[in-house]
Amino acid sequence: MKLILPAGMLFFALSFCGITDKIKQQISESNSSVESTEKEGTTDAPEGADVPELTAAQKAIQDKSTQIDWPDQGMSFKVPDGWAKMDVKKESFNYGSPSVGFLIGSISVMPNDFPSEISLKATYDSALQQLKNGKYQSARYLVIDGVKGVEWVEAMPEESDSPRRHQWIAFRNYQGQNQQLNIMVSTDGGKFNDRKDAFASILYSMKIAK
Repeated sequence: MKLILPAGMLFFALSFCGITDKIKQQISESNSSVESTEKEGTTDAPEGADVPELTAAQKAIQDKSTQIDWPDQGMSFKVPDGWAKMDVKKESFNYGSPSVGFLIGSISVMPNDFPSEISLKATYDSALQQLKNGKYQSARYLVIDGVKGVEWVEAMPEESDSPRRHQWIAFRNYQGQNQQLNIMVSTDGGKFNDRKDAFASILYSMKIAK
């Protein structure tokens, strides 16, 4: 009986050591996984959103572009040659011409208790539905200059002279206002593909005061 008890205790101790080792291994693997995820997940955008990545063609256009300002809203864009001022007011912004396309911005001041996040999610869901229906060519959450919004590019319209838009909608708090930002670049459907790199370079150059 004296031999059986120590043997049982030894078996229990060895088993416990085995369990302890497994627990230590699992904790170590878990910590490694978390560290790896944190490194891989390091980004300027919140989870589930993208940031603009310019192609070589888009960057070349942007590098040669000129900055234009929207002083009332603390915003700016870079536009290629030929993009002339059409009309700039406190809550609306319009540059361009039929020969190059149009940059159109609008600000909508919402009530302070307006559910901006819920509205943005509804805009995103609607864009995905339009993508599924073939109305949009692409749709995603996109962060521009630190502001998360919804971006989409419309599909080719049935008629080539109908407008086709590359658009981005977001919300920000600025000078005590809860604002919806609606920014688009557009031209006729038949001309869009020739100008899509210029449009992307303009939209992604946007600077936004917070």
